[in-house]
Parts: sequence; C-alpha cells; structure tokens
Amino acid sequence: MTDPLFRSDAYVRTCQTEVIRHTETGGIVTAASVFYPSGGGQPGDGGILHWDGGDLEILDTRKDGEDIALIPPQGAALPPIGAPVTMTLDWDRRYLHMRVHTALHLLSVVLPLPVTGGAISAGKGRLDFDMPEAPEDKQGIEDALNALIARDLPVSDDWITDAELEANPGLVKTMSVRPPTGQGRVRLVRIGAGADQVDLQPCGGTHVRRTTEIGIVRLGKIEKKGKQNRRVSILLDA
Repeated sequence: MTDPLFRSDAYVRTCQTEVIRHTETGGIVTAASVFYPSGGGQPGDGGILHWDGGDLEILDTRKDGEDIALIPPQGAALPPIGAPVTMTLDWDRRYLHMRVHTALHLLSVVLPLPVTGGAISAGKGRLDFDMPEAPEDKQGIEDALNALIARDLPVSDDWITDAELEANPGLVKTMSVRPPTGQGRVRLVRIGAGADQVDLQPCGGTHVRRTTEIGIVRLGKIEKKGKQNRRVSILLDA
C-alpha cells in the first residue's frame, strides 16, 4: 500500500521513494506519494518524477486499489521497478485546490443544506445543494463566507471509527458520495476549535492550515440543475 504522505502533511512538496510496480495502463506505483489521487471532487496532482537517468512529467494521479498510481504521458519511458525516485509536486496548482476545498467546506456552513455533489479545480469550485428555491440574498452568502474566512480559524483533522461514524450520521453532509468505510476508521476535517468550531465532516482531501490562507472568495453563478438541485460556484479572488 502506498504511504500517502499528503495525508499527514498537505504542505510536503517533494519526497524520495522508490518504484514498486507499473500498472497495466502505464502508470507508476511508488512506495510513498506526496501526490494526491483524484477523489471526492478534488483532482489528482501532477508534477515531476526524477530518477538516475531520466525525468518524467506526471499528468495525473489516481487510485489503483490500495495503491496510488502516477500517470505519465502515454508511451513515455518509465523508471524501472525498484528505482529510487524523487517526486516533486506542482505546488502552485495543488495549493489552489487546497484553498478551494477548504472554502467549499465553509460554503456548506453558510448554506446548511444537504450536498448532492461537488467539484474542485485550480481557483474555483462548486457545490450542488438540495435547494428547491434559489437564495434571494446572493451577496449575503458571499459576505458570510468571507466573514468565516477572515476569522483565521485553524483547520485540523481527526479520526473516528466506522462505528462512531455510523452512530453520528449528521457528520455526513454529502448525499451522493458516502465516506469510505470498511478500513476501521474515517478521517474528519475540523474547521475551528472548541467553542469556535464551525465545521466537522468526513473528508480525505487536502486543506490549508488556517482559513485566512483561502483569501477573498467571490460567489459565482447559482444554477438550477434539477427540480430541487442548485449549483453554487465560488472563485478565488486571487
């Protein structure tokens, strides 16, 4: 199983590891990874893989069973199995994902409705809500979101057992995607602490350490995507 270094520290940008296998589709599985694999609406990371004898651009990162596979250009020469390699993350792109992802958690606080879907990209993101009627005060939503960001709340994680999650179904905000269970424990992402806690929900993605790192957020379109579904988009101001 690939050691997901990004999970213990989302700010790690490089690591030294080794190739443990190649996938049938030309991916590279390493013993450890600072690259996040696509999942939960967050895209897979890219960057550079270096070894003695070559450099290789990594276009995407995906799950491969319990491992993490790096996806190079099709037909590229791969580092041999067992080769020591250095992974270097495309940090600028990943950090945008982290800022957007944390902002979307706060959007679910401002709009406390069941979430039916979501997506993250570099500098923008969206959540779909079970929302029969569009909100009247769009500016009020944006102001409330930026007010939460400005509180400079800490972002941390914790773990609970599958049984504890089952006993606390209100922790799960998403209707379309259930947190992965079956491995004995589930990761929670917490925004705020103690009396200042504003959000706690299962999440496997990467996040900033404090909400002020998000910066100013602008509310984008609010689109109707079904009888009771509204898509709310956000954009980072810079």
